Amino acid sequence: MLVTEAKVPTAHASRYLQQLSKHWSHKFNVAFDTIQSTIPFAEDRKAELAATPDHLQIKLSTADEETRDRMKKVIEDHLNRFAFRETLEYAWT
Repeated sequence: MLVTEAKVPTAHASRYLQQLSKHWSHKFNVAFDTIQSTIPFAEDRKAELAATPDHLQIKLSTADEETRDRMKKVIEDHLNRFAFRETLEYAWT
């Protein structure tokens, strides 16, 4: 399993975490509260999010690099739509 993480600076981390979690809860068995979330996209991929007062932490686990790259883009695209009032910067490691 490949694991990559991103730290996204924002004062609205909890709001974005909840919006993203609610959005995908219609399709996946998402577990979340105001400061953490686990989104199980499939057996071989999941995202774990954590909100702090100044950033959103994203931990993405995937089976391969192609899936990782695709899922990074999917997550970024969705978060960018929720954060239309600010420009988010993703520092993936």
